Amino acid sequence: MTGVNQNRVSFEFFPPKTAAGLEKLKETRSALGALNPEYFSVTYGAGGSTRDNTKDIVLDGINAGFDTAPHLSFGGDEKSSILTLLDEYRASGVSKIVALRGDLPSGFGDGSRLVHANELVSFIREHSGDHFDIAVAAYPEIHPEANSYETDVQFLKKKFDAGANSAITQYFFNPDAYSFFIDRCQKAGIDQPIYPGIMPISNFDNLKRFSQSCGAEIPRWLSYRVESLKDSPDDLKAFCTDFVTSLCEKLLAQGAPGLHFYTMNQVEPTQSICHNLGIK
Repeated sequence: MTGVNQNRVSFEFFPPKTAAGLEKLKETRSALGALNPEYFSVTYGAGGSTRDNTKDIVLDGINAGFDTAPHLSFGGDEKSSILTLLDEYRASGVSKIVALRGDLPSGFGDGSRLVHANELVSFIREHSGDHFDIAVAAYPEIHPEANSYETDVQFLKKKFDAGANSAITQYFFNPDAYSFFIDRCQKAGIDQPIYPGIMPISNFDNLKRFSQSCGAEIPRWLSYRVESLKDSPDDLKAFCTDFVTSLCEKLLAQGAPGLHFYTMNQVEPTQSICHNLGIK
């Protein structure tokens, strides 16, 4: 893959729903900002349901001196709304966008068509040229709705052919899944950087529930090990931090171009994992 800089990290946030959550997010941003990430990203709810909050957090990050990338999808929005948002981002100094298919919000089960990510990438390029560096999503363990592994790889290629610069993967816990995926992508003619998405483990019950819906596999041995440590919080915390650190080390040894952390708006354990990797 091109564009390799293994010390390159990025951190993902979600828009908080309360004033207290927003203050905590700013504290988290400040602490993780000390690690000199390439950028922060801010998620975008189903159908743009957090659009205004996402925009406010992105612009606050830009004003605070941090390169901050909004997530963007069409969902149920009209093209004019997305164009207005792109113009606002460009005028405010935003240079990166994470372009996703996204999901329709509740109440849109009426045949409304989801706009695929490659169409969104094309739309951004047609309107904004090369101004934005565009990242898209990739799925080493296959998107839950994919017809096959190969068709999923080909769909990722369509995103790159439409003008995407890089991809961020869904989180996973098996480094072999990433190495096999990269091999298949390279054989399909993809040479843009694909950054592994890293999910630090802090609340394992929540992680299991979310993984069932998004298709991320949790190894059985990992579940058993976490279960065996549930009555020893300090040992559990140390094990989970060491496990994700080891995963990152293996991915970087395989040639991963950097790492993208799903922080869940928390400083820890992301900060400790980065410190373990020599990112300080």
